[in-house]
Amino acid sequence: MNLLPKSSREFGSAEYWEKFFQQRGKRAFEWYGSYLELCGVLHKYMKPREKVVLDKGTLDAVLTDEEEKTLHQVDRMLAEVGRVLQVGGRYLCISLAQAHILKKAVGHFSREGWMVRVHQVAGSQDRVLEAEPRFSLPVFAFIMTKSRPVPGSALRIFELCAQEQGKPVRLESAERLAEAVRERQQYAWLCSQLYRKAGLGSVSLDLCDGDTGEPRYTLHVVDSPTVKPSRDNHFAIFIIPQGRETEWLFGMEEGRKQLAASAGFRRLITVALHRGQRYEGMDSIQAELSARVMELAPAGMPAQQQVPFLSVGGDIGVRTVQHQGCSPLSGSYVVEDVQGDDKHYFRRLIFLSNRNVVQSEARLLKDVSHRAQKKRKKDRKKQRAADTPEDLPAAPGQSVDKTYLCCEHHKAMIAGLALLRNPELLLETPLALLVVGLGGGSLPLFVHDHFPTSRIDAVEIDPCMLEVATQWFGFSQSDRMKVHIADGLDYITSLAGREARPHYNVVMFDVDSKDPTLGMSCPPPAFVDQPFLQKVKSILTPEGVFILNLVCRDLGLKDSVLTGLKAVFPLLYVRRIEGEVNEILFCQLHPEQKLATPEVLELAQALEQTLRKPGRGWDDTYVLSDMLKTLKIV
Repeated sequence: MNLLPKSSREFGSAEYWEKFFQQRGKRAFEWYGSYLELCGVLHKYMKPREKVVLDKGTLDAVLTDEEEKTLHQVDRMLAEVGRVLQVGGRYLCISLAQAHILKKAVGHFSREGWMVRVHQVAGSQDRVLEAEPRFSLPVFAFIMTKSRPVPGSALRIFELCAQEQGKPVRLESAERLAEAVRERQQYAWLCSQLYRKAGLGSVSLDLCDGDTGEPRYTLHVVDSPTVKPSRDNHFAIFIIPQGRETEWLFGMEEGRKQLAASAGFRRLITVALHRGQRYEGMDSIQAELSARVMELAPAGMPAQQQVPFLSVGGDIGVRTVQHQGCSPLSGSYVVEDVQGDDKHYFRRLIFLSNRNVVQSEARLLKDVSHRAQKKRKKDRKKQRAADTPEDLPAAPGQSVDKTYLCCEHHKAMIAGLALLRNPELLLETPLALLVVGLGGGSLPLFVHDHFPTSRIDAVEIDPCMLEVATQWFGFSQSDRMKVHIADGLDYITSLAGREARPHYNVVMFDVDSKDPTLGMSCPPPAFVDQPFLQKVKSILTPEGVFILNLVCRDLGLKDSVLTGLKAVFPLLYVRRIEGEVNEILFCQLHPEQKLATPEVLELAQALEQTLRKPGRGWDDTYVLSDMLKTLKIV
């Protein structure tokens, strides 16, 4: 039986209340909480011999709408509160804090120069999870403290206290206070929905530091309806090791679903730890999160059920921020070292505008990893943060393992060089390559080091990225590799317009879009416009290959891109990167040179044999032919 009012106006209707109590009968009823539920906040703000006006739901009942007559009545009521209280006295109002009520109360008392605090009532979160239908809203206390007027002063004090014994947070305006209350209400509604239903779809939220307001944890709720329920598999928390939140298993919805299914729990909460926050270890994280994550638990959990906290190896991982900077073009970025699941350390470039995407990555040599592990053990004793810039000495660029390609799409792009044919001759052939998009420089650096007669022109629009690549990723220019600071569009247009234009055996695009609103994040749409593709074609040798990293979530836009490419480059292969959105496109000019998959694999095997020369560094896990097994012709 649902007795909740259909609108706030019904609060002021005698007919509604008559019907309410007729249907409910003699059973006790309490929307705002009993004395036992409210005593914590009441005792905090009501002291002996202090003057307090206590209002439990009266303002909510009176302020049922924003019509002139109602507002006038409320103004009289609040003015009377101000009249009877002396300086230092409090108006303590228990309310559901609907938007129009909060606006009126805060606006009235702040204009009078009173200190305004909104305090969420402890235990009210639990009330929204009960089986009986209620408002899915927590209960708040408005604490309005009368202050002595200061002539000419515009000072206004707005505070929010989200926990009974918590420290109040000072907010800059009434609007920001209303926004913060609304966030608490939305969280309560979300918790009530998660309690009553499973499989709500993709649900994520940030838990912020109570003092700074900065995000501290990002939570994803993953339900597995196919898991057969038992006493011990209702609910679990999975702490993602620092630095690994970008991996497919943790960073993508499908990966998290796979993780939840393999863990065998009906509901799994994955928790990502934010850089710039201090974490002392798994135990402290568990203590900090235990109460909060229980608000996201599903219905049906046995009383006093112990909720397991899971992780990879029971560790929170290692993240060391080596460098932070801000580029006028790319925005704020960090260079950080993280520990992978194989105990190797990896250096990553992250743009903070898209913090869940690794922009560039390189593996560090083992001697650096060893020093990192030793220092980590030492720092644990001091209980220092694991992600402050002081945790590790700044590792020099030469500590990067230049033989190892971290990114799967880079491995596929290199494997595509087999399409040039005659792989056994490529090391002696003076290949000319144009690479648009430098990042950390691992792609052109790999070509430079493994193809000793190659000549590479790299184009990068952001000069800050060249500095990062040089200082932190072991990149360096040489007489065979030059970096041009320019817009790739302008650079290629300039080349195509020359009378004696250069011709490249390979043109590679690995350049991201700075506009997050587009359905295609790599490359920017202008790089696949047909007029521009004609310019790319004009600087490519007849037997050459144009290799493009495509990241496009808009299926219609992707079809359009493929159609445009096919019009300029009649021979088009595509290779999807498993577990990622990336697709690598290999474009050539002569469809009659089309190769069947077995022929492509044979060329890739021959190229790998050529590259695996004694004395040359080579990653044994990198098999070129594996990169092209799923190659398809468009």
